[in-house]
Amino acid sequence: MTVPPSIRSLSDIEQIERTPLAARNLPASTYELIRRSAAAQPDAPALSFILRGTAEEPVYRLSYRELLGKITQTANAFHRLGLRPGKAVSFLLPNLPHTHFTIWGGEAAGIVNAINPMLEPEHIAELIHASDSELLVTLAPFPGTDLWSKVEALRGQLPGLKAIICVDLANLLAEPERSALKAQRGPLPEGVLDFDELIAGCPDDQLESGRDIQAGDIASYFHTGGTTGTPKLAPHSHGNEVAMAYSMNLVTRFGPGDVTLCGLPLFHVNGVIVTGLTAFGGGAEILLATPQGYRNPTLIGNFWKLIERHKVSFFSGVPTIYAGLLQVPSEGHDLTSLKYALCGAAPMPVELIRQFEAKTGLTLIEGYGLTEGTCGSCANPVGGERRPGSIGLRMPYCEVAIKVLDDQGGYLRDAAPNEIGNLCIRGATVFAGYLQSSKNRGIWVDGDWFNTGDLARIDADGYIWLTGRSKDLIIRGGHNIDPQMIEEALHKHPAVAMAAAVGKPDEKAGELPVVYVQLKPGSRVDEAELLSHAAAHIPERAAVPKDAWIVDSIPLTAVGKTFKPALRFDAIRRVYQAALAELDSGIGVEVLSDERQGQLAHVHLPRQDPALQQRVSERLGGFAVRFEIHSPG
Repeated sequence: MTVPPSIRSLSDIEQIERTPLAARNLPASTYELIRRSAAAQPDAPALSFILRGTAEEPVYRLSYRELLGKITQTANAFHRLGLRPGKAVSFLLPNLPHTHFTIWGGEAAGIVNAINPMLEPEHIAELIHASDSELLVTLAPFPGTDLWSKVEALRGQLPGLKAIICVDLANLLAEPERSALKAQRGPLPEGVLDFDELIAGCPDDQLESGRDIQAGDIASYFHTGGTTGTPKLAPHSHGNEVAMAYSMNLVTRFGPGDVTLCGLPLFHVNGVIVTGLTAFGGGAEILLATPQGYRNPTLIGNFWKLIERHKVSFFSGVPTIYAGLLQVPSEGHDLTSLKYALCGAAPMPVELIRQFEAKTGLTLIEGYGLTEGTCGSCANPVGGERRPGSIGLRMPYCEVAIKVLDDQGGYLRDAAPNEIGNLCIRGATVFAGYLQSSKNRGIWVDGDWFNTGDLARIDADGYIWLTGRSKDLIIRGGHNIDPQMIEEALHKHPAVAMAAAVGKPDEKAGELPVVYVQLKPGSRVDEAELLSHAAAHIPERAAVPKDAWIVDSIPLTAVGKTFKPALRFDAIRRVYQAALAELDSGIGVEVLSDERQGQLAHVHLPRQDPALQQRVSERLGGFAVRFEIHSPG
């Protein structure tokens, strides 16, 4: 795909868009996108994989010709098992070469349904049923993994599956370790197919189905709406994904010779699109950095060694990753191959950006996106001015607008420059609605604009600034948590009259879940008991609240709904007050609504003291919520 000149400002984006997307000669499908790259440079490296995360270990590597062959074989294997366009194959896998074969081969044969392997079995079954999947690809039994045990517990609940296909991690081990592990484990479970053996019997030079994939055909389902609660499946068309890869590459500038490290999971659009299809579209190489990605402590500990050895050009992460990498010494490593890194999924504290760039010399680009937009919608321009704290400019062919809505979510008008409203998106990368039609009520405003639920403003130069959320999602380290599940669990406690969950600021995770509790008259219970009850009734560990704050009454709106903004402000106040008490017990904090920031913490010092003011700035610098310091006089 031809890439126009580098983006420096909004006018460059507008210049690019003077050529309609339809005139860009984009491939109709993700399969055709990869086929074009393979035709252009068949022997160039396309996909590499390291198993453990050490700097010295051998690398599994495929050229573009070999990658296309594996994807084609996988598509043909799925077709032979009965998968047809409009039907789905679910995958429950860590980051492996086979995961890429499954994603793109599955999209060539039918629809791919990505499932978070960390979900509990009942949620996995729900997603398989919701997607009407006919095939499931997962891990064979392997030491230290639990995916097969989850699938085994569910097999009786999945009568619609025509086949279960297992990827055997043992096949990625060197001899004699491979044979020893297989001998110790024994044969694969009865009735499951071995992935490698299955595709080996299929041709690698053409799709046996003869399918002519159209841009409007559905390629994938990605679940959204949190790690708890009823999942929503967002269908992406081939056209959505190809347009996203093209638009993203106008920002990332991937090309032959570049190496992009993938550490984010391949059940999430960031891993699949940013460090996946976008790289393939540009002819770059993807380095899959261990099955666990950034969750692997060995990978994090060796991160800068791996950057140096593999000459990595780019990686993408969330704020927690960058906070962790700050603790890993980078001195003495040759990082000159790195062009920049991308941060999205959760707000990045400005101080964390400053510290990371000062330590590594690396440029950090903030962006913004969501599953419903296929991945990215906004990013700071690599070739232009970066405004820390902003999510940047809208990406080419991704329309972004701020809409002012009424109390019922109805459209009133477009916002003026710098006026806060609901961030809405539309265009070639935006999905057409959730698979479950019941989930589509109220998601569109002013015609075909998708309401993201985020509050934002756009300044005079087109830079977009997030100021809060109108939706209630708690974002912990880039993962969405539905507060309703927390609240429902607390409401099961006999002493609880009302419960309301929000996110509190956290330096590492961005937000952590907390819950406010109003007790029934005459009831007595302490925080420890409430937290124990929550842990016992919430299936996802990430969603278990860190605090249960008992209050006299939970604030309500005029119509009797829980007023979450007041609770979010109070959570910020509590966290900042506790952090600053270490410095001086006389410091006061209040959090107020702000026309430009959405929410702003006002820190009141007990006296004029420049040294104390500096310590306050340093102490709060790692949090994403902005603050102002006020001294008396």
